Amino acid sequence: MHTDKVALFFFEGDMKTARVSDLSGIINKIAPPHLAEEWDNVGLQVGNAAAAVTKIMVALDPGRAAVEAAVAGKCQLLLTHHPLIFHPLKRITCADPLGQILQMAIKKDLAVIAAHTNYDVAEGGMNDLLAERLGVGGCVPLKITGSEELVKLVVFVPIGHEERILEALFKFSGSLGNYRDCSFRTAGVGTFTPLEGAQPFLGKVGKREAADEARLEVLLRKADLAVAVNALIKVHPYEEPAFDLYPLLNRGGSHGLGRIGELPESTTLGEFAVKVKERLAAAGLRFVGDAGRPVKKVALCSGSGASLLQEARRQGADLLLTGDIKYHEARAAEDLGMALIDAGHFATEVLMVEGLAARLRRELEKNGFTVEVEEYKGEREPFSHI
Repeated sequence: MHTDKVALFFFEGDMKTARVSDLSGIINKIAPPHLAEEWDNVGLQVGNAAAAVTKIMVALDPGRAAVEAAVAGKCQLLLTHHPLIFHPLKRITCADPLGQILQMAIKKDLAVIAAHTNYDVAEGGMNDLLAERLGVGGCVPLKITGSEELVKLVVFVPIGHEERILEALFKFSGSLGNYRDCSFRTAGVGTFTPLEGAQPFLGKVGKREAADEARLEVLLRKADLAVAVNALIKVHPYEEPAFDLYPLLNRGGSHGLGRIGELPESTTLGEFAVKVKERLAAAGLRFVGDAGRPVKKVALCSGSGASLLQEARRQGADLLLTGDIKYHEARAAEDLGMALIDAGHFATEVLMVEGLAARLRRELEKNGFTVEVEEYKGEREPFSHI
């Protein structure tokens, strides 16, 4: 009996209570907010950042049905792709559908977070999921919209503690081309005198200490600098770790809209269109171009990406796959000699529910949170085909 109580004590002690703020941090790691377009509205839309979370629902759209399902499923957080609040609100009333949804979420203590264009652009995000589903490999961003800002952090560590410090900082590593976890170390001697009130890891109060130390230089993403410094302080053995920060003109990995890559082997436009319809479970799709023309290099953009047509052609793509293609955009593709596939906004994005839920489960487990992640199964294409 005594053994059971002890075991229970340690089990409960190992569990971490997840809060909305914790989940926001994990989602921000998956889809960094700075990747979002200026016109977008991402992140926490509704809710209390300090509220506890034991269950999450992931959905494409934050409509009434999804919110009701999240409430009925006893979820405390609804994570969606499309934002619940997109345009600035002048009033919130129950006379309109959005006001009703907001009221329901607030009354039921349901937080709502959106990962929209930041998830489109993010590595491993929406467009990478779409490329993987369709078998398009070797993908890079179709249109570069920016690159990581980098900083160099230099920290002084007692010999023997280097690896622990590096392990904490490499979680926020910037990249140089195809390389990350970049660091450099040199050995030396550091001096310090602990003053009254100090609790030194080495040495005694009032006596100058000389310690064998390593100087570590680590390349970090500027966007993650605050959390990286917090992680450093948490694991550093010194009471007051000494570190320097250097802004860099170097740029890290590039990010951007859409993806461009290649199929494992050449096919025809007609054959690939059939494959797309099947793999995306699309109710129907449209294409522009001769069904027999060869297709090997594919550009794609989930949702609405017809504006990338010229860029796709410039990079030598045989085809641009996206949704929401308009008549004059189709005519422009004909004039450019480009093939198009319009698989629909919904079909090119709904796969994020399964993909983002799976990624979220992995990140939650890695961070020691016991949170259930449920996929909303009620998503439906708004258009009917006859």
